[in-house]
Amino acid sequence: MFLGHFGVALAAKRAAPKASLGMLVLAAQLADMLWPIFLLLGWEQVRIEPGNTRFTPLNFVSYPFTHSLVAQLLWGTTLGGVYFLFRRNARSAIVAGVCVPTHWLLDWIAHRPDMAIFPGGARHGLGMWNSLPLTLCVELTLLVAGIAVYLGVTHAKDRTGRYALWSMIIFLLLSYFASAFGAPPPSVRVLAFTALAIWLFVPWAAWADRHRASTEEVSRHTA
Repeated sequence: MFLGHFGVALAAKRAAPKASLGMLVLAAQLADMLWPIFLLLGWEQVRIEPGNTRFTPLNFVSYPFTHSLVAQLLWGTTLGGVYFLFRRNARSAIVAGVCVPTHWLLDWIAHRPDMAIFPGGARHGLGMWNSLPLTLCVELTLLVAGIAVYLGVTHAKDRTGRYALWSMIIFLLLSYFASAFGAPPPSVRVLAFTALAIWLFVPWAAWADRHRASTEEVSRHTA
């Protein structure tokens, strides 16, 4: 799952209107943001095997520290706690913390059985990636739903608020389809360095969100 995680982040703005979209993207995609770092450190392993599933050539051999459910619950608790220490907003901290393990749930739907509940435990997965049409349908639906929710609770303050958001979404879609239909990465090291680009979406989302106001705030000012 890739677009679906961004859909969760966008939709979470309804539950935490004072949280930056950048923080919500960080929370929903934290597992995938840490994963390439852990690959480069040798703490987790992946193999490139074209045909592994209809959607991705990646065989996720071992990623207990980023993608097991227990690990994501711990990462979520940590992220929520740190956020609360700095922002003193319990609601936003809770939403950010909860967004982290939603990553496991969506990946459990998408992946073949390689998602562990705890490090070293049995692996699970419904295998949606074995169907390319189903994968595309579910991912795009989740993203569109998230965009609809986000647009329903925010309003662009200026042109940047419109263009920064839509340019991010367009780049997100281009990246997704390039990964889905492009050639497999030539090596795990290249894969890891390329995957680090996902961190760009955090400041990009935060920038777009700073130029948008909540619909409630706009309504109060125009009432």
